[in-house]
Amino acid sequence: MDMSATAETLGTLQFDQGYSIIRKLEENISGVVLGKSDVARMCVVTLLAGEHLLLEDVPGVGKTLMGKALARSVDGEFRRIQFTPDLLPSDILGSCVFNTKTQEFIFNRGPIFSNFVLADEINRAPPRTQSALLEAMSDHQVSVDGTTHDLPQPFMVIATQNPFEFEGTYVLPESQLDRFLMRISMGYPSREFEQELLLSHRNGEPVDTLSSVVNSATISQVQNLARQVRVDQSIESYILDVVRATRASSDLRVGVSTRGVLLWYRACQALALASGRDYVTPDDVKHLALPILGHRVMAKGIVQGGQRDSVEGIVRRIVEQVPIPG
Repeated sequence: MDMSATAETLGTLQFDQGYSIIRKLEENISGVVLGKSDVARMCVVTLLAGEHLLLEDVPGVGKTLMGKALARSVDGEFRRIQFTPDLLPSDILGSCVFNTKTQEFIFNRGPIFSNFVLADEINRAPPRTQSALLEAMSDHQVSVDGTTHDLPQPFMVIATQNPFEFEGTYVLPESQLDRFLMRISMGYPSREFEQELLLSHRNGEPVDTLSSVVNSATISQVQNLARQVRVDQSIESYILDVVRATRASSDLRVGVSTRGVLLWYRACQALALASGRDYVTPDDVKHLALPILGHRVMAKGIVQGGQRDSVEGIVRRIVEQVPIPG
């Protein structure tokens, strides 16, 4: 573990202090979500980057559990919104109600006014309701009846969704997908961890009694610390080369957006800090390529050879073809 910056204080935290906090977060989450330390790391990286997370997989593999564990590991306000076909935008943002006594409209804040918002099964609601989160995720504010309301800091949306081919689901609009830093698949746990899960969960859900290990103010400081992680110019060029390659690829209809470039850059800084380093490596960039770029590009229907190639396969191939800086 490289701690070359431990003597240099950035903000009010040193790098070794920030790393220690990150380790506590990951261990707290992994204590209730067994066998998913890699997913826990990506969740914490998303939090450190100050962005939002999309967990996608079949029902019952721990998507909601992971979201709860992350939110409850931080001492902040947490609200869960169960997305359903009849959910309205006002159910998320809040609404103005006329007070007959004061003859004024009073704004009743919705559950979006929290540090952590778990949007459970987000693709069960129609696109109009899904889009209610756009301004909040992008600008950390919401506008209702012409008035703008700031959201608390830190602010993070943790969304879960079932695969699109499942009955009763709606495809998320591209503009909303682009607001999520990562899209991660949970996957099934190994037999060993699944057997351990049977024992640890038979008396109830451990996440319900999970205690926080860090407060919201400290998380904001660690987020600021992550943005001080050094990124060499060669690494910046590597990121831009991969992005340019997605835009020029004959297999892709849409390449990575400018927002995607910036978010990838910040995520690399956060992953480096979570790994105990004050600098980004090419491996950080490659490790984050699929979860960050996979939902930001669109493949053409039929590719060479008449075979339908997966987006992940195309992105992986592009990353491997771009030369790694020395």
